[in-house]
Amino acid sequence: MAGTSQEEGSSSVQCFSGMSLSPSASGSPYLPWLRELKSDERGLCLIQFLLNCANLIAAGKPDQADALLVHISILASPDGDAMQRIASYLAVALSLRLLRSLPGVSRVLIPLCAVTFPLAEAVAARRHFLDLCPFLHIAFAVSNWAILEAMEEEKMIHIIDLNASDPTQWISLLQALSKRPGGPPHLRITGVHEHKELLGHTATCLNKEAERLDIPFQFNPVVSRLDNLDIESLRVKTGEALAINSVLQLHCLLATNDEGRSSRIMPMPAIQNPNTTQLHGVNQATLRELLEREVINGYTPSPDSALSPPFALVPAPRMESFLAVLWGLSPKVMVITEQESNHNSPMMNERFTKALYFYAALFDCLESTMPRNSVERMRVEKLLGEEIKNIIACEGLERTERHEKLERWAQRLELAGFSRVSLSYQGLLQAGMLLRNFNCESYKLLNSDNGCIMMYWQDQPLFSVSAWGCRR
Repeated sequence: MAGTSQEEGSSSVQCFSGMSLSPSASGSPYLPWLRELKSDERGLCLIQFLLNCANLIAAGKPDQADALLVHISILASPDGDAMQRIASYLAVALSLRLLRSLPGVSRVLIPLCAVTFPLAEAVAARRHFLDLCPFLHIAFAVSNWAILEAMEEEKMIHIIDLNASDPTQWISLLQALSKRPGGPPHLRITGVHEHKELLGHTATCLNKEAERLDIPFQFNPVVSRLDNLDIESLRVKTGEALAINSVLQLHCLLATNDEGRSSRIMPMPAIQNPNTTQLHGVNQATLRELLEREVINGYTPSPDSALSPPFALVPAPRMESFLAVLWGLSPKVMVITEQESNHNSPMMNERFTKALYFYAALFDCLESTMPRNSVERMRVEKLLGEEIKNIIACEGLERTERHEKLERWAQRLELAGFSRVSLSYQGLLQAGMLLRNFNCESYKLLNSDNGCIMMYWQDQPLFSVSAWGCRR
């Protein structure tokens, strides 16, 4: 894998599709061949163990799941190769899920074991993600371009940022507005965030930049979570052209009190000793290649429910109410960036499979960019690990990382009265220029037929950017 050193992969990667984990195996500390596996073999084995463990937990078989977690703990490592690293976070998520199946134990231990993610560390991790990967840079650039096009003739512009924790996007917009023929407009940004100190930092940076560029500017901080946002605090005024911007925020409003929904059990291949069957493959495989081999080995992930009939939405009253309020503000444009994966299935093991594919691509990005001992990389992976834990271990209102694919967002937005606005070719050109700065062919952009921009790592879609207007 580019930019890192890996163990020597085998020319013939082994397949693990025939061995069942017997009761006697659950009593042993580990299967004897585990420590002898080479890099690709270990990666395939980890994938099989993880998928089977998720299904055993969903099937209510804690003893067998616990036995697999013993084997996973031997192979996984938070500072190993990309597969070992993601496996360590997936194993933590599965362990927490298993712990929650024991109500008394979980009531005592989970509060004691809960490790809060300090705000400063989370901010640093998000900054590292912005610097190390192009996704947020592209989202900012495409969103700004959509706003600039919608506001081309406007003299009074008001932007509502639903996550104003970082000034980067709006500094670029201020610089673009300063070059507008006829002079810049009056710009007001209302920033929403639950942490006052982050809003203060954003306000300071933007006020300094606006003063330097001689742009009339106001920043209105609103300290609030989205789920209890007071619409009056946004201070929308008559005569302003309104834009709304959301980067990786709306999915949190999909959380519902859905405790007690059943988990469907997906049939999984059993696990076998790697010395029995061989599968020829490529040395030093990326996670994506390892996952593709799993399809060859007989396991095919279930299709996204967003694409499978019937196309039914999970009710989300908070989201429906919030979108109705946004529609009532009559924005000229609303630009939304969201994760492009279905992590909102009521079945935990389906969410697990989707999370494995999605986060494997992100861990591959980091593997290709940073050395394994990088502090910045470890911080980003820890932040991603928090998302993984929420997706797999939590239910009900606690499960806030409910990512959905663009098809689902389109249906929700259209039901709320919004209509799609096609992103321009110029926006795609801007995104392409940013992407070339990262000098990596594995990053890809797609301007879809419906006018949205999709961001990929290799063939795995990761994020979408879409623009919307009010339908009257």
